[in-house]
Amino acid sequence: QVQLVESGGGLVQPGGSLRLSCAASGIFFSIYDMGWYRQAPGKQRELVAVISSSGTTNYADSVKGRFTISRTNTKNTVYLQMNSLKPEDTAVYYCRSSWSQYEYWGQGTQVTVSS
Repeated sequence: QVQLVESGGGLVQPGGSLRLSCAASGIFFSIYDMGWYRQAPGKQRELVAVISSSGTTNYADSVKGRFTISRTNTKNTVYLQMNSLKPEDTAVYYCRSSWSQYEYWGQGTQVTVSS
């Protein structure tokens, strides 16, 4: 059974930092591309950052220079370091794994940026 479990969300003040983690099980993690997506209330889910199986990264323009995606294959885990957080970063953040026709999503973790 495939599981993606996100953690690390919470309430943070503007300008603060959070580190999200996504632990995967039931997949051969190292061959999967991994990504973080987010969905704010009333908005569509959007790409935040992705990291390929070879380590190539890509970011949404809105988070470039502030967020960093990384992965540790020995721990089956992908991370999202979020710095200089803004109120507009408030959303539920989801982890996604993809390889060939296979795609899996986590349940999401809430990030709220507010003073």
